[in-house]
Amino acid sequence: MSDDFELDTDDLERRMDGALANLRTEFASLRTGRASASMLEPVQVEAYGQMTPINQVGTVNVPEPRMVTINVWDKGLVNAVEKAIRNSGLGINPQMNGTIIMLPIPELNEERRRELSKVAAQYAESARVAVRNVRQDGMQQIKKADKLAEDDQKLWESEVQEMTDAHIKKIDAALEAKQAEIMQV
Repeated sequence: MSDDFELDTDDLERRMDGALANLRTEFASLRTGRASASMLEPVQVEAYGQMTPINQVGTVNVPEPRMVTINVWDKGLVNAVEKAIRNSGLGINPQMNGTIIMLPIPELNEERRRELSKVAAQYAESARVAVRNVRQDGMQQIKKADKLAEDDQKLWESEVQEMTDAHIKKIDAALEAKQAEIMQV
């Protein structure tokens, strides 16, 4: 390969891994009928004049397989936390008990499972697009390189393509696993 051109494959790999990590975070927020503290990660609460993640205003616990509890530290924020959960679109009805908010996780019906499976597929497609955008960026860097022999250019392009294919395969595997988890009764 040419001595004067060096593609930063570590940067491309890191950015593709970032898309995969983001996908896993989004998958964790999907409710599958089992209680999980991570399902509340995207929920933001209006606290002290700014939007704050739920885990920064209270302790989130999973005492039972179908129950999540939030022990709100500031009594003045209990109603704000309840409102944020109701408006989050999680489909959970919070129950108040002093400063503790209980979130019973209902059993998923077949229709809701299919909806969640489609949402998971949308998340996976977004991750694929992100990986392809990183690939496109790498390919443009290769094309812009001056004095790069055609053989070297092909070698770099194939390396970027292999990296892309490997990440797309990981995304597909993660989607398959998540859809199996969602459809499990």
